[in-house]
Amino acid sequence: MDMLISAMNDIMPYLLIGMSIIIILLFIMVVALFKAVGKVESRYRKLMKGTTNNNLEEMLLERLDSIEDAKERSDKALEECKRLEVKMKDCVQKVAIMRYKAFENVGSDLSFSIAMLDDRNDGVILTGIYGRQESTTYAKPIDKGISRYDLSEEELYVLNEAANKEN
Repeated sequence: MDMLISAMNDIMPYLLIGMSIIIILLFIMVVALFKAVGKVESRYRKLMKGTTNNNLEEMLLERLDSIEDAKERSDKALEECKRLEVKMKDCVQKVAIMRYKAFENVGSDLSFSIAMLDDRNDGVILTGIYGRQESTTYAKPIDKGISRYDLSEEELYVLNEAANKEN
């Protein structure tokens, strides 16, 4: 046992020097880690502070609010589009025109027939007959693609052209 104690006393200075070196190295590592944590903390604070002194959480909440506002406006716009789409069904959507020579003694295709129909093929056919002595324009109502008045060949042509057009 005495030998063990004398051996320990012999290596004690070396143990103390080794332990001191390890302690100094550990102290240096702790200082370096504190510096690194300080840098990360300052970057984190800068990130959370933002560019306009708002923190990141406030900025995100503002963005979420603006996204919600945009979504509400988009929903309103879609509703308005649907409403307009329903209204558009009553507007003139299909048009066909034909120019023709109503009389042989007239020099050019000055007579015409125009069919103007909505989505349900309701509308009107306008016909203008041009002659040397007089011109006449008249309208014939169209209900679901059918006229209760007799139609000329040209009027039937423009009615069929307009009714078969796709929107």
